[in-house]
Amino acid sequence: MRIVFMGTPDFAIPCLKALAEDGNEIAGVFTQPDKPKGRGYTLTPPPVKELALQYGYPVYQPATLRDAEVQTMIQTLAPDMIVVVAYGKILPKEVLDIPPYGCINVHASLLPAYRGAAPIQQAVLDGRTVTGVTAMYMDVGLDTGDMLMKTEVAIGENETADELHDRLSAAGAVLIVRVVHAAAEGTLVRQAQDDSLSSYAGMLTKEMSKINFMKSAAEVHNKVRGLNSWPSASAVLNGKRVKIHRTLVREGNGEPGQVLSLHPLVVACGEGAVEIVELQPEGKRKMDAAAFVNGLHGVTAEQLRFE
Repeated sequence: MRIVFMGTPDFAIPCLKALAEDGNEIAGVFTQPDKPKGRGYTLTPPPVKELALQYGYPVYQPATLRDAEVQTMIQTLAPDMIVVVAYGKILPKEVLDIPPYGCINVHASLLPAYRGAAPIQQAVLDGRTVTGVTAMYMDVGLDTGDMLMKTEVAIGENETADELHDRLSAAGAVLIVRVVHAAAEGTLVRQAQDDSLSSYAGMLTKEMSKINFMKSAAEVHNKVRGLNSWPSASAVLNGKRVKIHRTLVREGNGEPGQVLSLHPLVVACGEGAVEIVELQPEGKRKMDAAAFVNGLHGVTAEQLRFE
């Protein structure tokens, strides 16, 4: 199959690798423009671009796909199929209509649940125990196209969004190869999405970070897992912001936010308690809770309260 691949972040890497190793002809790779990063604002290529250049594939980084010249260029590449994985740009109808086998998107949820930008994190935030990956035909809507194949993935009780991200990206790679083979064989079956069952996973923001310890331990734990590693759940301790990266649900009672013990570091919630396993005080590196407590120099649990 002659494929134009469109993707940008790490999530898309396994899919591009799988398509390449499966023997498909990658006619070109479209990805987001390089962006300044770090303290020096060094212009940095997206992960998909780096991999594409390693393979020797032509790389295109247009600001938009709505430009007529860009659309003509895609037509000139003559793809049988366009595969889109976390590209980050809207494909207009003019592009959707180019490949005879259509534009196929790999989306990190079991559609129609969690359409939108942050399906992995939202599934964890909501305390779901199962999610997955869906391959679908793209249309002009936001993740509304007909579904083709799905793979279910269980979510671990203490699994973070970052950890789940890696497993879903690997599952997506296996799935897209199956879809390409089925398309070539003419055996793909389309299934319309039931819009009444749809939900939306909006973009993450820093404003979501603050932990409300009035919530149950399960809700606090899910927030910590779901916002790992960005934007990270956080609380204030002794007037300073602390990022909380890992927790465990524990039994315990007390005023929400009150530290119940130091070894292990357990904090009361509205219902139950959470053990803080890994955290990051303001201006410092990540550390385990034991190292943090050792630096408190004689402070007792009764003197500490997370807000």
